[in-house]
Amino acid sequence: MHFSKQNFNKIKKKYFKFLKSQEVLSEPFRDKIGQLKNFYLPISNEIKSKYFINQKTQIIGLTGGQGTGKSTISNIIKIILKEGFNLSTVIFSIDDFYKTFKEREKMAKKIHPLFLTRGVPGTHDDKLLFNCLKNLKSQNFKKFSIPVFDKSIDDRLPKNKWQKVTKKPEIVIFEGWCVGATSQKKKDLLLPINALEKEKDKKGRWRKFVNKKLKTKYKKIFGQIDTTIFLKVPSFKHVYNWRLLQEKKLRMKSKGKKIMNDSQIKNFIMFYERITKNMIKVLNNKAEFVIKIDSKHKLKSIHKN
Repeated sequence: MHFSKQNFNKIKKKYFKFLKSQEVLSEPFRDKIGQLKNFYLPISNEIKSKYFINQKTQIIGLTGGQGTGKSTISNIIKIILKEGFNLSTVIFSIDDFYKTFKEREKMAKKIHPLFLTRGVPGTHDDKLLFNCLKNLKSQNFKKFSIPVFDKSIDDRLPKNKWQKVTKKPEIVIFEGWCVGATSQKKKDLLLPINALEKEKDKKGRWRKFVNKKLKTKYKKIFGQIDTTIFLKVPSFKHVYNWRLLQEKKLRMKSKGKKIMNDSQIKNFIMFYERITKNMIKVLNNKAEFVIKIDSKHKLKSIHKN
């Protein structure tokens, strides 16, 4: 990496300012300068190199279990790309493409009651998401708006509050807990993985539908990604504690609207368990970059596949 001293100082200044602005500073971001030099700068440099080689908009898929720091890391990479390489970057989450509450109500009645709860593949507007990624990569880019989903009201915000993209970006960071997830074999779906599947999905209809979506619509969506960065948790049990931290941040922002208590979160993450565990197994060898997070919620190591 060859930054001028002036550029590096600009990156450092914006980086520290951004971390200070975070409501809850969790472990991955405490060793601030070490994380910057050992993780964020090398990854940003690779993204920059890929862009300059291809001269095409690069879609970066940033993925990992709930509470791993995807949103924070996305913003840090954006700061480096802008201040260090003058690259325009758009960030959005797969979460922003959740179907509206009314749409999920229809799914719950028509397909399975568990689809009322947002989260798994099938609860996103996959057509809107695919078209969004295609447009961002297209030579005939057309300005458009990316939806914004408010988790505190469990619904999509009106169109006038969506994120406007008026110019074709050079880099897109597409983040989300199931970004890059792959389908499982049919035999792997037979046995329930937790109490939720055992009690609420006795015939396996819900998980089979989710798996079919991963095999078809979501495979096409994730096929648009140029580089995948996987934040690997030590095990699924850590997701619960880290999801509690996320809810704490949400509570501070949302003035008590539809915020979950601890037992509700425990139930909520059961919806994510099957796919998260499969991602830990598959993406360790498939993602371009794997960042390991230790049990203390700290960025531990990085390797490139």
